[in-house]
Amino acid sequence: MALSFFTKNRKAIQARCRDDYATKMRLKYAPYYHAMEAQNGTTVRLHGKETIMLSSNDYLGLSFHPKVIEAGRAAMLKWGTSTTGARTSNGSRAYHVELEEKLAAFLGREACHIHVAGYLSCLSSVASFAQKGDVVLADKNIHSCLWDGIRLSMATVERFSHNSPDDLREVLGAVNQDATKMLVIEGVYSMEGHIARLPELSEIAEEHGCFTVLDDAHGFGVLGRQGRGTVDHFGLNDKVDVICGSLSKSLASTGGFVAASREIIEYLRTHSKQTIFSAAISPSQAACAQASLEIMQAEPQHLEKLWANTKKYRAMLKSLGLDTWESETPAVPIVLGSKERVYPFWKALLDKGVFTVMSIAPAVPAGKDLIRTAISAMHTEEQLEKIADAMAYAMKKL
Repeated sequence: MALSFFTKNRKAIQARCRDDYATKMRLKYAPYYHAMEAQNGTTVRLHGKETIMLSSNDYLGLSFHPKVIEAGRAAMLKWGTSTTGARTSNGSRAYHVELEEKLAAFLGREACHIHVAGYLSCLSSVASFAQKGDVVLADKNIHSCLWDGIRLSMATVERFSHNSPDDLREVLGAVNQDATKMLVIEGVYSMEGHIARLPELSEIAEEHGCFTVLDDAHGFGVLGRQGRGTVDHFGLNDKVDVICGSLSKSLASTGGFVAASREIIEYLRTHSKQTIFSAAISPSQAACAQASLEIMQAEPQHLEKLWANTKKYRAMLKSLGLDTWESETPAVPIVLGSKERVYPFWKALLDKGVFTVMSIAPAVPAGKDLIRTAISAMHTEEQLEKIADAMAYAMKKL
């Protein structure tokens, strides 16, 4: 039977997937979705070769801490593998509440809610509170999860230059002063390694009555007393309304959190679709995060080692003349400026046994194509020396 003239267009989405140029290039050069075959601390086995992990977010190196591993194992034995439900219905357990209370107390907040993913926590921290007719003031370089939260809120968005109080003030000057306003920033910007200029930004936000949301996924565990984060680092706990973040970085687990006043958290639990309809985190996830939180407070040597390693690493990159975009934290970019330079540099590092991550425009601003690296407290002196040799080798490939 002859096919209809229109048959070839019946599955246009399938054709879109098949012919997508970006996907073809990703598969050709294969910079992403590498599956590690084994791991021991900051050493992974990839394609049968021992490789140094230089792009993990395990800043404090707690993902292999014996107490964290044992806590996860014990929780699974006690509670099973999953609650198989959302917190609003059958999924809430005592261990969720215990972790939330400990996180809230650590951050100096009245209440906290944990989600199955950091992406959901940060997205819901915007989408749950901003509404159509509101104005969201957003740093141009905030994470994708925050942009998705802004889109879902249907609020009007006004962007300001990255980490620029002057531009924020100018943008706010053109905004209807009677509008309900929200400021959305990050504590530490993961691609740039920059610390938010929170004192100046929060002062401007207060002047204009902005509700402030701060994503501290990369500041928690890294800055502040015992790793309390960016807000504690500046002593501005009363100037930020919502702190959100991830359990998958310094807390060596998976999931996310939102910490705020009790009335804000209860509002989120009433109105956030991401909170109402997503399954609860597993027993082992919660237990690993709670054990890590306790270690952060009891064993300061991990945070001290993280910053010692960061200082050595940044000095090494500076000695090689590499552009680190003035990073101030263990998240250290190596800016190369174009994808034509980024790929051979990334490949050379991999050939020398150092795993990093490429990030090219539009994921980063044009001209800021980079290699994203991150230091951990687990990196050894020997590994740092090998990294230095690999960096010098990669430079010759440019």
